[in-house]
Amino acid sequence: MTLRRALGAAAADLYHHAWRLIVLNMLLGAGVLLVVLASMAVRAALLLAILIGPAIAALMHCAVTLAQTEDLRLAEAVRGLRRHWRHGLALGLALAAAVGLGALAVPFYAHAGTWAWPFAAVCIYLLLMFGVFQLALWPLVVFESDRPLRAVARDAALVLARRPLGFLGLAVTLLLVNVIGVAAAILPFLTLTIAYSFLVSAHFALPKNPAREA
Repeated sequence: MTLRRALGAAAADLYHHAWRLIVLNMLLGAGVLLVVLASMAVRAALLLAILIGPAIAALMHCAVTLAQTEDLRLAEAVRGLRRHWRHGLALGLALAAAVGLGALAVPFYAHAGTWAWPFAAVCIYLLLMFGVFQLALWPLVVFESDRPLRAVARDAALVLARRPLGFLGLAVTLLLVNVIGVAAAILPFLTLTIAYSFLVSAHFALPKNPAREA
């Protein structure tokens, strides 16, 4: 599916299931906000970010279910949490580790002198590519939940390699959508942009459901 069609299909799903997605979006957004605030107060609270992984997996389960079937019930969030919490925990750990290492490496090289600037640039590039990779990885982890995580990660890398410009465009588009949503919201992260981003990723990264297309 092209990026334009993925954006349109996700917008249609969002319209028909807005109130359910508002609830799910607010729960995840509030969780992320609490982790950020706790981490600002106590550095050790950053470890709580790992627990966001299962919550992300549950919301992605809802997004994949809606993208594939055009139907969604709030009970899917609980079902998704039970089914994907292990993978969510592992991916949350990897995500927290990558962000933590990046937060240490980039300032270190940036202040190490002129000779180290290329290393800082490489670290930033790797962090950005890791972020783009998440857009292919999370939908596939949910869609192929019965397969080993390593095999799914390999498939996600192949999907990304086949459509690098498409996923880069997806990343830039979703970044703009969420920046606008945060800027427009009374409380950050409580708009529907997070759920919409998950839906677009599910439509863009996964194969089309023939029954839905019919």
